[in-house]
Amino acid sequence: MPDESFLDWPFFEERHRRFARELRAWARETVPPLVDHDDVDGSCRRLVERLGEGGWLRAVVPEAYGGIAPGFDVRTLCLARETLAAVDGLADFAFAMQGLGTGPITLFGSEELKRRYLSPVCEGVRIAAFALSEPEAGSDVAAIATTATPDGPDHVRLDGVKTWISNGGIADHYVVFARTGEAPGARGLSAFMVDADAPGLTIEQRIDVIAPHPLATLRFEGCRVPLAQRIGAPGEGFKIAMATLDVFRSTVGAAALGFARRALDEALARSRTRKLFGAPLGELQLTQAALADMATAVDASALLVYRAAWTKDQGAPRITREAAMAKMYATEMAQGVIDKAVQIFGGFGVTRGVKVEELYREIRALRIYEGATEVQKIVIARELMKGSPHQPSL
Repeated sequence: MPDESFLDWPFFEERHRRFARELRAWARETVPPLVDHDDVDGSCRRLVERLGEGGWLRAVVPEAYGGIAPGFDVRTLCLARETLAAVDGLADFAFAMQGLGTGPITLFGSEELKRRYLSPVCEGVRIAAFALSEPEAGSDVAAIATTATPDGPDHVRLDGVKTWISNGGIADHYVVFARTGEAPGARGLSAFMVDADAPGLTIEQRIDVIAPHPLATLRFEGCRVPLAQRIGAPGEGFKIAMATLDVFRSTVGAAALGFARRALDEALARSRTRKLFGAPLGELQLTQAALADMATAVDASALLVYRAAWTKDQGAPRITREAAMAKMYATEMAQGVIDKAVQIFGGFGVTRGVKVEELYREIRALRIYEGATEVQKIVIARELMKGSPHQPSL
């Protein structure tokens, strides 16, 4: 049985414990038959539909639009991603993108946009996407070059390219960040809700990666979008993007935690059953040392992830430092834990179809997306430097 002792930590309420246990039981039974890693588009469509039917997407929208909480309950989001990731990476991906792809509307959208988009996402009948990255603007959001220029009194015209867009090609709508020019750099961006069938929006290229997911490059050429589709005020795009990532960055750490827990479980099972030199592999001291390191890293990551989530749920306006620490440490830790699990499996660990091989491919992207590890270090250091300029008393 997977370790559930962390659910007794004081970060959680009884509703969180119940949610995690019920989702785990549902996911184990429901998810595997839905997933075909050679058909990621079809798999994600099926997963979104069943997540909606099961009521699990209620965690990604506010109560007023079918959700389970007045706003985002970040602990619930993290528990969902950890639980789903431990079963299958595509299940985690399908869940997470429904939240990330409508998070800006939840936080800043007009009532009209909320009514139009949130309930269908909650029900699993529309697929959401978040279009921020560009060929020359990934971690550096201020470098966005896609433009939104006035086109008559009630529309803007989008021109530019977005790339590495999750759910690109299967999404029903995209949150698109573009330069509107109210000020230089990050202060001159705005956000728009763009339907996938908008004239002038095309899928330029599908992107294949080591752990297949629906990814694409989008091109906007004279794509007319009503001003009513703008999210928030003009020039608030950077603020909207950062506030959304402030919520969901912790959940990336939670997904990594789910991968790491599954790797530890697989390694434990292998260590108990694999015989080496006449005894179970787990009796070797080097194996025991690896398992001890893995378990300690998992618990340390969980403490950082759920500290960040709890802090946000207690009403903190921003958790920039906490979320960056959780995302950075949990993703880096998971890479190491999974690597140790592959080593324990030996040759089987790099064999297609073996779970730890799948996990090895799945974890790598998490150290890059929603802010690479190196960027998180800069964020953490800058947050620390905002503290008191005075030297401590000795």
